[in-house]
Amino acid sequence: MAGLIESNRNAFKEEAYELLSELEASLLELEEKPDDKELIGRVFRAMHTIKGSGAMFGFERISRFTHEVETVYDLVRNEKMSVTRELVDLTLAARDIIRCLLDASDEDDASDINHAEEIVAALRRLVSSGEGPQPACVKAATQTKSADTAGNPPSSPVTYRIRFRPPSSIFHRGIDPLCLLDELKGLGKCRIVAQTRPVPLIDEIDPESCYTYWDAILTTERGIDAIKEIFTFVEDGALDIVVISKEGEPDDADSYKKLGEILVEQGDLAFDDLSKILSEQKKLGELLIEKGLIAPDKIETALMEQQHMREQKELRQKAEAASSIRVASEKLDGLVDLVGELVTVQARLSQHASLREDPELLLISEVVEHLTADLRDRTMNIRMLPIGTTFSKFKRLVRDLSQELGKQIELTTAGAETELDKTVIEKMNDPMVHIIRNSIDHGIESPETRREKGKPPVGTIHLSASHSGGSVLIRIQDDGAGLDREAIRAKAVEKGLISPESELSEKETFALILAPGFSTAQKVTSVSGRGVGMDVVKRSIDTLRGQIDISSSKGEGTTVTLILPLTLAIIEGLLVRIGEDHFILPLSVVKECVELTQDDANEAHGRHIANVRGRIIPYIKLRERFGINGSVPAIEQIVIAEIGNDNIGLVVDAVIGEHQTVIKSLGTFYKHVEGVSGATILGDGTVALILDVSKIATMAEAEEKSLLQHLNKP
Repeated sequence: MAGLIESNRNAFKEEAYELLSELEASLLELEEKPDDKELIGRVFRAMHTIKGSGAMFGFERISRFTHEVETVYDLVRNEKMSVTRELVDLTLAARDIIRCLLDASDEDDASDINHAEEIVAALRRLVSSGEGPQPACVKAATQTKSADTAGNPPSSPVTYRIRFRPPSSIFHRGIDPLCLLDELKGLGKCRIVAQTRPVPLIDEIDPESCYTYWDAILTTERGIDAIKEIFTFVEDGALDIVVISKEGEPDDADSYKKLGEILVEQGDLAFDDLSKILSEQKKLGELLIEKGLIAPDKIETALMEQQHMREQKELRQKAEAASSIRVASEKLDGLVDLVGELVTVQARLSQHASLREDPELLLISEVVEHLTADLRDRTMNIRMLPIGTTFSKFKRLVRDLSQELGKQIELTTAGAETELDKTVIEKMNDPMVHIIRNSIDHGIESPETRREKGKPPVGTIHLSASHSGGSVLIRIQDDGAGLDREAIRAKAVEKGLISPESELSEKETFALILAPGFSTAQKVTSVSGRGVGMDVVKRSIDTLRGQIDISSSKGEGTTVTLILPLTLAIIEGLLVRIGEDHFILPLSVVKECVELTQDDANEAHGRHIANVRGRIIPYIKLRERFGINGSVPAIEQIVIAEIGNDNIGLVVDAVIGEHQTVIKSLGTFYKHVEGVSGATILGDGTVALILDVSKIATMAEAEEKSLLQHLNKP
C-alpha cells in the first residue's frame, strides 16, 4: 500500500513539473499579451490542476498555496481584475515556490513557508488595491453574461442540433441566410442540410421570398450564446438549439442513436408511426419514404446527424488510442543499452555467416541485420525530443537578468521543432545558460548606450536550431557590442596563454575566451566577470563530442554556434584499418574516399597534400600520428572529412566499410586522450577506437603552426 501511495506521489510530481514549465511559458507570453483570454485560461487551469491533484496526493501546503494564486486568476478570468506586470512577477515567484516545495524532502521547510506567505500577502494587497484598468476587450460592467458564453467558452466540445427557419421576408431586409450559415460553420465542425420541400412550384414562387429552412449539426467549444449571436438580427425567425452530446459523457453504446430515434426527437415523426413501420422488414428510411410519412430531405438530415456523431466518436477513440504514456528515463536508457548489445551481437553473427559461406545462415543474418537496424532507429526516435522544450526555459532567464541589469532584451527563437537526443538536451542546458548570461551581461549594451550608437534600445538574443548531416547546429546570436579582438589578445598575453609574437587568426583569437579563468570584464558582477563559465561550456561540449564556433563583429554582435551530435548512443561509422588495428570515423563527417599511391605522394615533394579533381586537400597520416609500426601498403586510402567549411584527409591502409557503431565510453585511464572520443566492439570481439576527426585536425594544425614559428625564429 505504501509503495502504491509513493508511486502516485511521484506521478503527481512528474505531472506538476510539466505543468509548471507550461505555466512559466504561459506567464511570459501573457506579459506581452495581457488581454489574451486563452492564455489566462491556461494559467488558471494549470493552477487548478496542481491544486486539486496536490490535495489528492497529500501535498496540502502546495494545494493551499496554489489555491490563493488560483483565486486571483479566477478574478482575472471573470474580468474583475486585469493582468499587470506586478501580477506576472508575483505569479512567477509563486511558481518558483511551488517548484521548491516539490523538490524539498520536507514540505514544511521554514524559508519556503515564509516566502510563500509574503507572496500571498502581496497578492491580497494587489486584489484589495482595486480592479485597475480593465482590458479594452472587456464589455461594460453593467452587461451580464451567461456562464456559457462566447467570451467564456466551455472547456470541452459540445454537439448541438440546430434548426433555422428564417422568415419568408428575410431577403427584404438585405440578409443572406447563407452568410449566417457560413458564420455557423466557423464555430467548429458543422454539417448542414437544406430543407427544400416547402418550395412551391415555379409558377407560384415569389422570388423575393425565402421558402427554405436548414438543419445543422455543430460540434464546437464555443458556448450556446455564440450560436445565438449569429442569428441576432433574425429574431422573428424560428431557431431551435438542442444539446445532443457533450465530450466526457459516458459513451458505452456501439453506435449513435437509431434513425427513428433522431426523427422522433426532431419532431418530424410520431412515435406511433415509427412503431408501426418497424414491424416491417425494409430499411427504415425506405419504408418512411414509401409510406409518405416523411420527405427524403428530412431522412437526409437524420442520416447526416448519425454520420457526424459516428465520425466524432471515431476521432475521440483515435485520440485516446494515440495518447502518450510516461516512461522513466532509466527504462529508456536500459532499452538503448540492450539495443546496443544486440547491434554488437548482430555484427558478430554477420561476420560469422560470411566466413562460413552458408547461404541459409547468410539469409538469417541479413534478416536479423534489417530487424536490428529497424529496432535501433525506432529506439533512437523514442529518445528524440524537440529542442523547443529547452528554448522555452531561457525566456525566464532573459527576462529576470535583463531586469536585474537594467537592460531591455527580447529573446527570439527559430527551429524549435528540431529534434535531438534527450541526453544531449539535458547536458547542454548549463552551457547554454552560461552563453546567454554572457550575452546579456557583456554583449548587449544598456538602452542609453544603444541609443548613442544608433541602435534600437531593445537588444535581441536569437536562439536557433537546425540539422546539418548527422549533427545539430545551435546558434546563440546577439546584436550587442561584439568581441574586442585586441582586448582578448592583450588579456591572453597577460595571462601567458600566448606569446606577444604569436600570430592568430580571428577564429583562434575568439577561441581564447574558452580558456579557464579567462575574462575581459572590468568588474565582477553577480552575473559574470570571475573568469568562470566559458571554460565550463567548452568542457561540457567536449563531453558531448561537440564543437564550438565563435564569430563576432565589433559593434554588431556575436554568434556562438554549438555543433552537437544527434545521439550519444549509436552512430553510423566508417570502419578503417591501419596495420592490424581498426578505427571508426563518424560517417556524418565523411565525404568521400580516394586512393593515395606512392607516385602521388612523391609529386607533393614531401608535403601532405593531395590533388583531388583539381582541389588541394591537406591530409594527416594516421599511421604516423598514432605511431603504428609495420609496412605501408603500395596504395593507401584518403578518407576526406568535412570539418566546418574545410576539408581534410585522413590516410589509412584500407577502408572496410560502413559499420553500426555502439559507443562505449573509455576507461578513466584513457578518458583525457585527445583525438579519441570513444570505443566500440567489433564482430570478432576486438576493440576499435572512435576517432574525433575535428580534434585531430585542430591538433595537427596547431603542431604545424608551432613548427613554422620555431623555424622562422632567428
